Parts: sequence; structure tokens; C-alpha cells
Amino acid sequence: MSESAIAAPRARLIDRLGMRWFLRFLSSSIGRKMVMGLTGLLLCGFVAAHLAGNLKLFVGAKAFNEYAHFLHSLEILPVAEAGLLLLFVAHVYLAFVTAAGNTAARLDDYSMKQSKQPRGLLVANPSTWMFASGAVVLGFIVLHLIDLKFALRPDIRYLDEHDFAAPFANTMAVLSNPVSRVCYVLGAIVLGFHLSHGFPSAFQSLGLNHPKYTPFIKIAGRLFGLAIAVGFASLALLIPNLQK
Repeated sequence: MSESAIAAPRARLIDRLGMRWFLRFLSSSIGRKMVMGLTGLLLCGFVAAHLAGNLKLFVGAKAFNEYAHFLHSLEILPVAEAGLLLLFVAHVYLAFVTAAGNTAARLDDYSMKQSKQPRGLLVANPSTWMFASGAVVLGFIVLHLIDLKFALRPDIRYLDEHDFAAPFANTMAVLSNPVSRVCYVLGAIVLGFHLSHGFPSAFQSLGLNHPKYTPFIKIAGRLFGLAIAVGFASLALLIPNLQK
């Protein structure tokens, strides 16, 4: 079957759904940045909620296990996880597209920049830092899913997920692992850095910037990133010691 024969039904479906305007919106750099900003803010909300739940580890095994089993008992959980996955995939995809576009745009004036700026890591464009930190965060999330969502670490002894004590016990087993502790602390620091810059950037991408409010948004972004970094890092640094 030819490509035109496949494309025609697809185009008709897009027209029937009234989605052509959305595709045109996403094809523009402004549209991509706005969607990336919106998905970023929604993911910030998830990260904050996820940290709030994990802080129950400080309360004790009973409180954390009850919280974990309550979450897994919610019928809407699969829908929420699917929505979260969609947000995350969209954000990562748009990050790659935006980074590729920025790289292409800089090719024309690369020689000029090289003549005016010294070479080195510190002169990297802010978008480069965001992309690099985002890549580290992506790896951190994959590790976290392997560790606790799918329980695939061969060097960790997991309790059966149907055991009431499993959520706390398995989390403790992961956080007590020396390699995991280092990875989780470093991942938390990079995540905090990424959020501290991404939070105000999301508002700017959505056009919600103003000389009067932007400085406060930047401060809020730094405080938010710091809180997230300290919160998640404290779990790996303190929880295993408190349970000894």
C-alpha cells in the first residue's frame, strides 16, 4: 500500500476529529513551547504530590503501607497512570524537538559565537543545561521504576507485592543499598536543579510573565527546586539510618 493511500484516511480522521488546528499549533515553535510548559507544570504538581506521599516514610512503616495500599486500591489509578505517562512522553518528546530546533537555529551563527565567547562548559546555552539535566532525570526515573514499580533489581530481595508490609520493606531494601543511595541523592539534586529552572520557564512559555511578577516566580522556582531536592535526597540519606 502506498504512503498516499495510508495518509488519506488518516487526514480524513484528523478532519473529523477537528484536530487539524491542534496539529498546526504543535507544528509552531510557540505551540510546542506552550504545551511543553503546560506539561512541565502538571509534572511539577505530580512530583510535589509524590514527595508528600513518600515523606510518610518518616512517620513509619504502618503509615506508609496504609498510604501505598490506599493508592493501589483506587479504581482510577490506571487512568491516572496512563495520563501521567502521556504527560511525561509529551514533555520528553517536545524537549527533544525543541533541543533539535535550538541546535539548528544556532548553526548559522556558530562561527560568530565562537569568536566572541571563550570555549568551555560554563558558556553552554541554558537550554543545553536543561536538556542535559532532563536526560539525567529521565535515567533517574527509569531506575526508580525498575527499583520499585516493577521490582526488577536482581540484587534486591523484594517482598511479594500482596504482602501488606511490602511497600515499606521494599522501599527500605532499595534505599539501604549503597549504590541506590548515591544514585537517588544525585538524582534528587539534578531534579531540583531542573525544576528550579523549568518552573519559571514554564510560566514564560505560557506567556504568564510580567516584570512585576516574574522575579517572584523565579524565586518560587528556586525554592520549589530546593524543596524537592532536599525532600527526596533526605529519604535516601536519612530513612535507612532511622530504621536501624
